[in-house]
Amino acid sequence: MKAVIMSGGKGTRISELFPDIPKPLIPICDKPVLEHEIECLRDQGFTDIILTVSHMAEKIIDYFGDGAKFGVHINYFVEGKPLGNAGALFKLRDKLTDDFLLLNADSVFNIDFNRFVAFHKEYNALATLFTHPNDHPYDSGLIIADENKSVQKWLAKEDERPEFYKNCVNAGLHIISPKLLESDVDLSKIDLDRHLLKHLAGTGKMFCYGSSEYVKDMGTPERVETVSRDFESGKVFARNLRNKQKAIFLDRDGTINKYKGFLRNIDDFELLPTVSEAIKQINRSRYLAIVVTNQPVIARGEITFAELDEIHNKMETLLGTDGAYLDGIYFCPHHPDSGFGGEVKELKFDCSCRKPKPGMLVQAAKDFNIDLESSWMIGDGEHDRGAGEAAGCRTKIIPTDGDLLKAVEVILEETYDRES
Repeated sequence: MKAVIMSGGKGTRISELFPDIPKPLIPICDKPVLEHEIECLRDQGFTDIILTVSHMAEKIIDYFGDGAKFGVHINYFVEGKPLGNAGALFKLRDKLTDDFLLLNADSVFNIDFNRFVAFHKEYNALATLFTHPNDHPYDSGLIIADENKSVQKWLAKEDERPEFYKNCVNAGLHIISPKLLESDVDLSKIDLDRHLLKHLAGTGKMFCYGSSEYVKDMGTPERVETVSRDFESGKVFARNLRNKQKAIFLDRDGTINKYKGFLRNIDDFELLPTVSEAIKQINRSRYLAIVVTNQPVIARGEITFAELDEIHNKMETLLGTDGAYLDGIYFCPHHPDSGFGGEVKELKFDCSCRKPKPGMLVQAAKDFNIDLESSWMIGDGEHDRGAGEAAGCRTKIIPTDGDLLKAVEVILEETYDRES
């Protein structure tokens, strides 16, 4: 599969630091950011690369040449005049005869591209977006998808959005079918999002691939400092899902939100005081933050899947407002006992996912390539301890409505995993 890397941006926000260097050549740990990208692709077998260049194009071409010294083959498309970030694709149609990766040269990333491609092929998509949670979803491009990962809405940061939403942000990495380039777009400048991709929302032809892997824009001086620090610490490489991950699994009721018995009403959901800071500390560490929660209220017929989803949207929105995010949410909707009015009979059985059984943790381990023995379970009850121990995790039990931050700090101190 070819990889097209859009490398023509001027980088106006960061030019004050690097006025004589094109953005793709800005050094991250003594190596141009674009070189890091090319090495990540090469190491996974993606060696056929096209760079679209414009601003200071000659410096980029002089540095990378034909790509041979980097173990890849590079072709170039030089924009004589600005064509928009997708205009070059229409000029390259004769070379883009199969699905291709479309990436930005101003992002720092290290992801499992083969896993990304496998998802795209499984869903037979015209376009697949790489999405992730981040610490500022309120001013990021937001993707709203259905339970089948089909993109239903694409909201720019200036668009009106729901009161509560999933922290699902477009990261700027794509897989594109050449079928999207078959139509003639009568524009001098073509914007990838506005003119090509957003129109696919709701058609069942565009899907989002959610991942916890490292992807960050480095377009401001502050972000260059952040990604450089993450490179030096090894965090960028470690988050690639080809590597074993570790997680801090979190119970929900009484651990993240104030305990109110069986929570049925979204208005009753309230984050506990230290939770956002606790989860921010997890986000800064090498651990993933993953919620695992029993929700027998669904089997009992007291709330629907859609209502639970909206409660979790509120949880993600409140955390996102505070600069924190969850890498995953798993819930068990089952309940073994019958006899409740309005119960959902097909959910009334003794399952393998209801804590203290470890099913949710085991599934998360498969999805995120987690080493359970290096992971922790934090909750407020013996069911949480039982699930953690059954999964092979270390466990920490806190009082109901207790201080999650203290528990997280103890774990990070014990494992020497604080942000440097």
